[in-house]
Amino acid sequence: MMELHNRTFLITGGASGLGLATAKLLLSKGANVAIVDIAEPADLQGDEHLTTIIADVSNEDEVQNSLNLVLEKYNQIDGLINCAGIGPARRVVGKNGPHELDFFQKVIDINLVGTFNVIRLAVNNMQHNKPGVDGERGVVINTASVAAYDGQIGQAAYAASKGGIVAMTLPLAREFARMGIRVVSIAPGIFETPLVRALPQDAQNSLATQIPFPPRLGNPNEFAALVLHIIRNKMLNAEVIRLDGGIRMGAK
Repeated sequence: MMELHNRTFLITGGASGLGLATAKLLLSKGANVAIVDIAEPADLQGDEHLTTIIADVSNEDEVQNSLNLVLEKYNQIDGLINCAGIGPARRVVGKNGPHELDFFQKVIDINLVGTFNVIRLAVNNMQHNKPGVDGERGVVINTASVAAYDGQIGQAAYAASKGGIVAMTLPLAREFARMGIRVVSIAPGIFETPLVRALPQDAQNSLATQIPFPPRLGNPNEFAALVLHIIRNKMLNAEVIRLDGGIRMGAK
C-alpha cells in the first residue's frame, strides 16, 4: 500500500469539481499536491503542502515548466491524476449546418491530447523514482466518462475524446509496467460539478432520475475516494472503472 505522507501528486484540473475534491482528500492524508489548471482554486489557500500552477495541459512548454516547478519543490512526482477537461455539447449537423471543425479539435486537444501530453512528460520523470514495495514507482489515474460508452446526441466530440482515454489505458499500463507505474482510468457518470450545477434545477433533477441507485447526482468526494483507493490498491491496473450509480445514458 502506497503511503501518502510526503508523497507528491500532480492533479490537472484541480481548481474545481472532481479535481478539487481529490486535492482536498489527498492533502488531508498528508500528501503534497500540485494543481495544474487554467484557474486558481477558490477555496484552497495557505496549505504548505499545496502548490498551484496556471497552465494549459495541451501546451507542451507550459506542462514541462509546471513539472519543473513541482520537481524543484518536492524532488519527485509519485502520482498523476488527470481531471482537466471540457464538456461542451453540439450537434454535428444543426439548424445552421455542420458545426465548426475547430470545435471538435478543441475538445480533442484539451481532453485527449492534453491528458496524453501530461502523462508522457510526467512519467518521463516518474520512471526514475526509487522503487517501493513490489517495485512500484508511481501511478497514473485518468478521467474518462460514461460518454465513452453511452455518448448522447451532441456529444460526438466529447465521447470521442473520452473514448480515446479509455482506449489508451491498457497500452499505457502495459508499457509502463516495466517501470513499476500503474495506469487506471475512471469513467464517472453524472456528478455535481460546476458544469452540471450551471444547468437549471429542473434539468439537474431530470438527470438524477436517470441514475438507478443511488437516484442522485454523484458527489465529487465519491470520485476522490475512488482515486484514493486506486492509489493504495496496487492490484488495480490497466482498467477503466465506471463510477456512475448504474446509469446507462439514453440517446438524448
